[in-house]
Amino acid sequence: MTEIVDTPLTIAGRTYRSRLLLGTGKYRDFTQTRAAVDASGAEIITVAVRRTNIGQEENTPSLLDALPPQQFTILPNTAGCYDVKSAVRTLQLARELLDGAALVKLEVLGDKETLYPDVVATLAAATQLVRDGFSVMAYTSDDPVIARELENIGCVAIMPLASLIGSGMGIINPHHLRIIIENAKVPVLVDAGVGTASDATFAMELGCDGILMNTAVAAANDPVRMAGAMCNAVQAGREAFLAGRMPKRDYMAVPSSPTQGAIGQ
Repeated sequence: MTEIVDTPLTIAGRTYRSRLLLGTGKYRDFTQTRAAVDASGAEIITVAVRRTNIGQEENTPSLLDALPPQQFTILPNTAGCYDVKSAVRTLQLARELLDGAALVKLEVLGDKETLYPDVVATLAAATQLVRDGFSVMAYTSDDPVIARELENIGCVAIMPLASLIGSGMGIINPHHLRIIIENAKVPVLVDAGVGTASDATFAMELGCDGILMNTAVAAANDPVRMAGAMCNAVQAGREAFLAGRMPKRDYMAVPSSPTQGAIGQ
């Protein structure tokens, strides 16, 4: 049997060893944030520009002091944006603050209670941003048609939700995720809804290229330890996907050991 050789995660032409992307919100302080990032092994770190200082507030501690761009890929996101104009403006500001860095995470929310994405506004914002030279990683619903349209626009990665942001409900609809994964020609990364390590493993077993999470780590009783658990979970899920699971057999048992040559035969 030919061994399947894994390929690295590649986004916008840059390769990464880790398939776990980590958010920076909800930690006790920047010291804990850095400790969790180190434990996770994450190389791409996402930051909500509207909520976290990365240089826009001169006399306030900056996240970049704890997570310098020389060591990590800082991925600015538009968390808290509910329309195209605010999302585009937020990422334009982030590009200035990060010395022209073009890789961004776009999310345009449509409802303040569920934080569900407004896919119509997301498509419109993605169109503007791609035209303006951004490399857009787009947070979206688990709708395969919308995922296809975002890829056609030119997004460099598609990021469907597993379930609602911060819910910890895990993967609600693996069937839609599988359709997106099987048809996409750009990386597909689950974003939102992961609650624990088994959720991360399941997402990777489906064939996701990576996972972005925040609350699952930051809201754990021990965030740093959970970050390490998520690192292992993502790696285990990727290995299981590459290995290929055994087929499921409903109502049929198959002996795990050979039956030929058994005693009494």
